[in-house]
Amino acid sequence: MSEPAIELVEMTKRFRNFTAVDRLSLTVQRGEIFGLLGPNGSGKTTTVNVISGLSRPTSGTVRVLGRDMLTEPRSVRRLLGTIPQETALYEELSAEANLRFHGDLFDVPRSRLPSRIDELLRLVQLEDRRRDRVSTYSGGMKRRLALARALLHDPELLYLDEPTLGVDVQSRRAIWDHVLDLRTRGKTVLITTNYLEEASALGDRLAIIDRGRLVALDSPQQLKSKYGDTVLDLVLEPAPSPALLVRLRSIDGVTAVNTADGTLKVNLTGDPEATGRVVTAVTGEAKLLRINQHEPDLDEVFLQLTGRELRD
Repeated sequence: MSEPAIELVEMTKRFRNFTAVDRLSLTVQRGEIFGLLGPNGSGKTTTVNVISGLSRPTSGTVRVLGRDMLTEPRSVRRLLGTIPQETALYEELSAEANLRFHGDLFDVPRSRLPSRIDELLRLVQLEDRRRDRVSTYSGGMKRRLALARALLHDPELLYLDEPTLGVDVQSRRAIWDHVLDLRTRGKTVLITTNYLEEASALGDRLAIIDRGRLVALDSPQQLKSKYGDTVLDLVLEPAPSPALLVRLRSIDGVTAVNTADGTLKVNLTGDPEATGRVVTAVTGEAKLLRINQHEPDLDEVFLQLTGRELRD
């Protein structure tokens, strides 16, 4: 078995008295699309900065593409492609000029550069706009150009920070298709995102971190199935009391009870009688205005794991 693309062992990063990442251990396999999820302040950006060699860990081990980031950070950066949250393109230049500049920075051979630029502009469907100033591009076009730029030097590991932030639905789907295609080429992709739909659609596995600690790690489907087969969304009048929440949590078949945005969320196992027991308990105390039953999504998994919503 080949060496992992990323290996963190008890990695900790402190800033004076503040611990941004607390003994984080995880492994990303080569050829995997790996999602890193968490609310603002959870430690995602700090973790990625350490993986990218932009920050040194306070303690622990960090290996990327078989190299120790404490001793070989520069060699890793040459093998890493990034799309930061701020696209950071030269807007007064054309798409082609942006790519040529990046190619020179990463020592892409001059003999190969023109064909590589042609290939990537076709890939991201910008070939007919190659000579237009980037300032004339839409947000989705800029993100697609940023993807082409990140791929230009053929990196082994690609890091995408909120890859479809602020883009339209059509561009989002196009970027997803490009990212999924990278897996077929054997590339490793690390994605940080607050779009749960995106994480579920792209990630082979997802790590959820909160307050610098790992709280869950599994495939999207396994994360959903672990925390109940069904979710009941109930709107009550008045709002549920603390005593009712305690009562609901004691019901057989109930795996979690939370409130979010005025809605009572009850996670259930496959017990067919659990729904009836929940409704009986609720209507004994409050008026049931609305009820909806559905399969759990990653928002609800995160709420159950941390007690707060991902976009906090």
